[in-house]
Amino acid sequence: MDSINSNFIYLDYNATTPVDERVLNEMLPFFRTEYANPSGSHLFSLTIQDAMDQASEDIADKLVTQPKNIIFTSGATESINLVLKGLQFSSKKHIISISTEHRAVLDSCAFMERLGFEVSYLKVDPQGMLDLRLLKESIREDTLLICTMLVNNETGIILPIKQISEIAHQGHALVLCDATQAIGKMDISLQHLDVDFMAFSAHKFYGPKGIGGLYIASRIKDQLIPQIHGGGQQQGWRSGTVNTTGIIGMAAALRIALEDLKIDQARVEQLRDYLESELLAIPDTFINGSKTHRLFNTTNICFTGVLSEQLITQLGTISVSSGSACSAVTSRPSHVLKAMGLSDLDALSSIRFSLGRFTREVEISQTILRIKQLVEKLRT
Repeated sequence: MDSINSNFIYLDYNATTPVDERVLNEMLPFFRTEYANPSGSHLFSLTIQDAMDQASEDIADKLVTQPKNIIFTSGATESINLVLKGLQFSSKKHIISISTEHRAVLDSCAFMERLGFEVSYLKVDPQGMLDLRLLKESIREDTLLICTMLVNNETGIILPIKQISEIAHQGHALVLCDATQAIGKMDISLQHLDVDFMAFSAHKFYGPKGIGGLYIASRIKDQLIPQIHGGGQQQGWRSGTVNTTGIIGMAAALRIALEDLKIDQARVEQLRDYLESELLAIPDTFINGSKTHRLFNTTNICFTGVLSEQLITQLGTISVSSGSACSAVTSRPSHVLKAMGLSDLDALSSIRFSLGRFTREVEISQTILRIKQLVEKLRT
């Protein structure tokens, strides 16, 4: 499979993915010829609304839910903000989050604290896993919501969302699941996971940027206050002209991702393991997080004594990161790695490699060679 951009070796798929050409082809008519506003009442608009309805059904079907439970947003960050801020008038004033959550959750929780909410940030173990007993003990009578990722964006660690949902509901608390790194890379059944909210973004699974979704369980819709008002679109939950091309693209991307999942997983995991084994042969290196409970495309490796900022800069056309895309090159250590017990220096010496559909073996071989050279150079 050819690389998308031959000028770069791209190993930062957890930050974003290129739009698959098959997805783009399905989107193009809605930029050029099928451009009517789907909220109109004339025949042209109604034909676009039909296409939108079909895309909604396709997305809901792949996630094992109903179209009425999916709201389209600009992405997972907006979805997360909609949930947390939309629950601000609840009589319950306690929120539980995890110390390794994405900044979209942590910063939104900090905002809720300014509104008078109390937030408990639960620790994880050195493998990045949550102690479910600690979670259960942390739930109080006034606990409103538990915010948790399905897959961590920096380490690829997979958390047991089904068990978390069971514990939360036993304590009469709601669950917001950030599935940004999971959807399109795992088979997900909302019926099985039994979460109350789930946020996701299309650009993480070869769809366009600027479109995402929020699942809202039917049983709690009346508890959420909309944050964008204007025209009553999307059942009043998110007003404004919908992103038709984005929704069409997201539906196509999700369908293709799940159709190709087994093939992509087998190939990408093999490349990830090859990269990992070769880099771990470098002295004084180690993996951050669990090797068993993680996504197939991600590895996070510490190169002791080598600052990741310097390594990333000197890698030049090889694209990797030292953490979230929101702070990929920074002088501050990753809050995720710090929460897992790493020292500041080790956290600042860690690199995330995230592979994808268009990663080639020759690119991995070139990356291995270049990193071995640079690590030796920077250490001396």
